[in-house]
Amino acid sequence: MKRFKSLLMLGLLFVVAPAIRSQSTRPVGPPKTRVSLNDSWKFRRTGSAEWRPATVPGCVHTDLLKNKMIADPFYRDSEKTLQWIGKTNWEYQTTFDVSDQLLKRENIELVFDGLDTYAEVFLNDTRVLDANNMFRSWRVACKALLRPGANVLRIRFRSPINEVLPLMAKITYQLPASNDAGEQTSPYTRKAPYQFGWDWGPRFVTSGFGTGSPRSLGRREAQRSAHRAKASRYRSSADLAVEVEVVATNSVNATILIDNLNDKTVVAQQKINLRPGTNIVSLGFVIRQPSLWWPNGLGAQSRYTFSARVMINGALSDQISTRTGLRSLQLRQEQDQSGKSFEFVINGVPVFAKGGNWIPADSFPSSMTRQRYHDLLQSVHDANMNMLRAWGGGIYESDDFYDICDELGIMIWQDFMFGCSMYPGDQEFLDNVRAEAIDNVKRLRNHPSIVIWVGNNESETAWLHWGWRDHLPAKVWDDYEKLFHGVLPEVCATLDPSRPYWPSSPSKNLEEDPESQRMGDTHYWGVWHGALPFSAYEKQFPRFMSEYGFQSFPQIETINSYTLPEERVITSPVMLVHQKHPRGNQLINEYMLREYPAPKDFESFLYVSQVLQAEGIKVAAEHLRRIRPHNMGSLYWQIDDCWPVASWSSIDYFGRLKALQYYARRFYSDILLSPHEENGMIDFYVVSDRTTATHAQLQISLMDHTGHTLKRFEKDIEVAALQSKSYFSISENELSPRSRTDFVFCELLVDGKPVSSNKLFFQPFKNGPMPTAQITPSITRTRNGFKIALATDRFARDVYLSVEDTGGSFSDNYFDLLPGRRIEVEFHARGPLTLNEFRRRLKLRSLADAF
Repeated sequence: MKRFKSLLMLGLLFVVAPAIRSQSTRPVGPPKTRVSLNDSWKFRRTGSAEWRPATVPGCVHTDLLKNKMIADPFYRDSEKTLQWIGKTNWEYQTTFDVSDQLLKRENIELVFDGLDTYAEVFLNDTRVLDANNMFRSWRVACKALLRPGANVLRIRFRSPINEVLPLMAKITYQLPASNDAGEQTSPYTRKAPYQFGWDWGPRFVTSGFGTGSPRSLGRREAQRSAHRAKASRYRSSADLAVEVEVVATNSVNATILIDNLNDKTVVAQQKINLRPGTNIVSLGFVIRQPSLWWPNGLGAQSRYTFSARVMINGALSDQISTRTGLRSLQLRQEQDQSGKSFEFVINGVPVFAKGGNWIPADSFPSSMTRQRYHDLLQSVHDANMNMLRAWGGGIYESDDFYDICDELGIMIWQDFMFGCSMYPGDQEFLDNVRAEAIDNVKRLRNHPSIVIWVGNNESETAWLHWGWRDHLPAKVWDDYEKLFHGVLPEVCATLDPSRPYWPSSPSKNLEEDPESQRMGDTHYWGVWHGALPFSAYEKQFPRFMSEYGFQSFPQIETINSYTLPEERVITSPVMLVHQKHPRGNQLINEYMLREYPAPKDFESFLYVSQVLQAEGIKVAAEHLRRIRPHNMGSLYWQIDDCWPVASWSSIDYFGRLKALQYYARRFYSDILLSPHEENGMIDFYVVSDRTTATHAQLQISLMDHTGHTLKRFEKDIEVAALQSKSYFSISENELSPRSRTDFVFCELLVDGKPVSSNKLFFQPFKNGPMPTAQITPSITRTRNGFKIALATDRFARDVYLSVEDTGGSFSDNYFDLLPGRRIEVEFHARGPLTLNEFRRRLKLRSLADAF
């Protein structure tokens, strides 16, 4: 019987805290004693006499807002009036009770996670910790300072900006951080880089508790969390080698048991003499006929729950349960005639990565809830995406984020939190980063969704191509290599050898120039930054495109949330505050006028900007899929926003889907029909991500602008698995459109049902007639909302449905409508709405209506 092998490292404590943790080798009380530290917090500006209520987890900005001491940071131009907050010191304080039972423990620790960023911690007026990294966990022995009953915990947060400025003044050169919207302090600070400003985000330099969820935790034994799984390839049985890490305070005999909670069986056990300090225990077991974890679209997201127990003198000392998926993973990089491949292979199947880049979904991470994460990630899943790149200028996301990605089959390209800068290389900084990496690799390696660790975003290519090496000393590059070719790969190799490490994005791992497209991953910005036409995308032949993008504006409802009526003009000062790219509006307008006439009004401009963005990214995404397997990844920039803004996102800050998100459902479908015109020939490609061949019928029609069919072709085809191939080719002359306003409509049917359709236009929209279509809706009530059946008297492009003053979502939007073909769309209402109200509020528009 052939097997695949897996290494599972299972640890015995999740700490998310601040927390109090106790350790003892004597069986006193239950294995765990917890005291909540979430409640009764208050905060003040350092030096102020007045304390005000605070929420933990949280940050000073959100606490000031809840106390009505500042305006909404996202409203109008509030951002510029709130910069004083990041230059101010703040204090937080709470009082908590400690029981006699907790004090009986031999060892008690305070545990913090997410302290943001320079934080002095005082317990009963004694300083116990000076933290300096929001990405780390911190543990402090505290039993000697605790007393029965009330105890006072106070945290003084020093300004992340003022902390660094004196250090910078002593250095003869400045480390680059061009995205910082003020003093360029971010490279020296282990804090979320995007909070210092970016070309899509505001500058809100926070202090507080970040994403940490405070609690106190008492234990007999101290154990630390660790788990990893490595599978080589799909087989009928899984060999698992399990490592359990136990940190003990005294020598004691113990038994380690591993439970498979899926079938409630003990799968391994071992006796051990625990010694003071860290103990690593290795165990092995077999799972017959394992259920594997697959990326979205390729199979189920099966997961197993394992529990590790430590038994001392027959009593349970501690335990932890963790849920993980079994899957093999390979980053295949093989020499070929074009260079070297770059493709992820899961359970033996080469996977084309379809998705986008993920930034933090809020300027204040503590504002994120599991429901918000789920809504956003469900939209990613529903758009047939299977990968997100967790970008290196943000945060290591919460457990909720990775849990949901595990559940939905969304692979994660995980950057470490370094972006668009160079960094110090002194030993103190490197040690700080090493501890940060250890904490996060241990926390996150449980998740089957994570498929790669990546050192940074764009620092390598910036050094070589942004002029940095021309004016910075060679020491800066030496420091870069210490960090991204030393510390980080060493941590990954030691703690998580199951996953590949990649030093930067883009990168060729120092084998070639990072801008080369022969190997590694590529960022392409000739479209947008370089103002090249969308057709330039089709001249790129990368091995994996991890970043490319184009901006649009959000819907009018989002604009309304941060503007006054008189400010709803593209050039108004408030609109410009919410457009962080210095050439953003200019570029959108320039590209728009290449394809369309000038929109007739402000709301039409917003709508056309979204269609423009979607059409441009469609060109790139379809090209990248057509050239499979030469290229094996398409991750556009970006999925989400951290505040309401004009940006590259396909989902805005409030979760409203832009045209691009709906388009992505089509160009990321598991079977894509993609016509391509080149040198007078039109090839009809079909790209399949399915693992088996598919019998289908290809239908091609030449149509005029009224939607009448002029010519028609049909062909039965066998769509090859995991391939891109042209199945029909015809010259434009043979097709013989009567007018450049004629267009090709093509459709692929499986079992008589369309699985993919597409259009090919021979000239820009602005050069053709723009007849307004008469679209007729027929509306019926459903259990969760309404069904809208749409019909049209002539071809209508990018039909957009919206409902005024109503929360809800459409099953489809921004689609083309042909005469004689009805399209049914579901609207899921979030609140009570009568049929008459829905009819009155429903708005329909097509592209011709915008001019």
